[in-house]
Amino acid sequence: MKKNFKLIIFIAILIIFTQLPSVSSENNGTIYDADTIYLENLINTKSHKTDLQSKKNASDNSDLDDIDDRLPENSSEDTDKNEIINNTLSNEITDATRIEEKPLFKKIIEKNIIRTDIPSYLLGDELTFTPDKGPISKVQFFGTYNGYVSSLWTNKDYDTNYTTNFVQVGAMGRFRNTNTDFKILLNPKGVHGRSYLQNLVADAYIVNNSIPHHQVVIGYSRNQVGKEGGSSSYILPFIMRSQIARNFGSTRALGVRLVGNYDLVDYNLAFNSSDRYFQKWFAGPEFTGWIDIKPFGKTDGKYGNLVIGGGLNTGKNHTHYTVGSVYVGYKYKKLWTRFEYGIADGYNGSYVVNKKAEGFYGIIGYKVTPKLQLIARYDQFNPDRNVSHNTRREYTAGINYFIKGQALRLILNYVFCQNDNAPNSHRIMVGTQILL
Repeated sequence: MKKNFKLIIFIAILIIFTQLPSVSSENNGTIYDADTIYLENLINTKSHKTDLQSKKNASDNSDLDDIDDRLPENSSEDTDKNEIINNTLSNEITDATRIEEKPLFKKIIEKNIIRTDIPSYLLGDELTFTPDKGPISKVQFFGTYNGYVSSLWTNKDYDTNYTTNFVQVGAMGRFRNTNTDFKILLNPKGVHGRSYLQNLVADAYIVNNSIPHHQVVIGYSRNQVGKEGGSSSYILPFIMRSQIARNFGSTRALGVRLVGNYDLVDYNLAFNSSDRYFQKWFAGPEFTGWIDIKPFGKTDGKYGNLVIGGGLNTGKNHTHYTVGSVYVGYKYKKLWTRFEYGIADGYNGSYVVNKKAEGFYGIIGYKVTPKLQLIARYDQFNPDRNVSHNTRREYTAGINYFIKGQALRLILNYVFCQNDNAPNSHRIMVGTQILL
């Protein structure tokens, strides 16, 4: 009961903060540029309100996907300008014709979701509501599912099972006449080793957009330990994360983040509690920082998209830990690559490990069509650099078929695991992802 009491206090703090007024409504258009321009044009043709009021209305009614898309964990460089334009036009047409009544199944079939670098939702329009009164101006509810069938064989042993990666429900929305958004994401499925309430909350944060080119995130959110370790599960190219991401990252933390976004540089700075899954109120301090340099950020994709990044995660939870990472990603037309190296002197992933570890992965992908993607990855990890002949290597080949972007996706992976101190193994995984 004591372990769960902190959840009640945390939720109360979130409710109080969301009632605070925004610092500056004038800066709101900076964060939602495309949506603000589009919606302001619609508002101006239908009313004679003042410019200031038009900007506030545009803020309240702009696309809620921006809440996710602007955060680094919910987007990748695996897209191109044409996909962004086509996806945007498709959404505008959907909004303009929303009055026409159609069966739900027909609406889903007709949705033209092209982008794969961000999460998209099949029932985004149908589950979005705009209350006329109250503190919330717009809210979108959603549910997600990802699972796979796995066939594993080691020597003469063979095993087949079904695994659920995640089943989640949530809501994201905007507070009326403020520059503040919110997101709540819950895990209804329990996990062995943690109480139900400890595992229930996946995301619970608010985002203030008052500072131009910046977002201030307060609450329980994803911690960017490494590039892939800090990425949302909804946009991963493979069913399983790389080994450094599985061990060092893929965590959430309670704290404050400052996210900056410019043409040539992005950064993400966080001061958190080192606790994981609400096991303690404050296990110790933690700092997580990440920066991405984008040399071709002002060339409009002429030379492709190059990202050079690096980060640090350090803190104390029973023991001191430090993780360093470097990353290079490049995309040119249909071809994209990613390389990341991580080294740790102790790390705080799903649990604290007091060992010196390191790992590396390289990915290459090619989009044969907007819906069909071929991918391959080399991935190695040494869980303890003080032990010789201890490396684990994974060779993965896969196919992604995006029926409706990331909202409806089929995944096929083959993995060969080569271990220095254990038998080698083969695995075939067939997965499905649905974002409603």
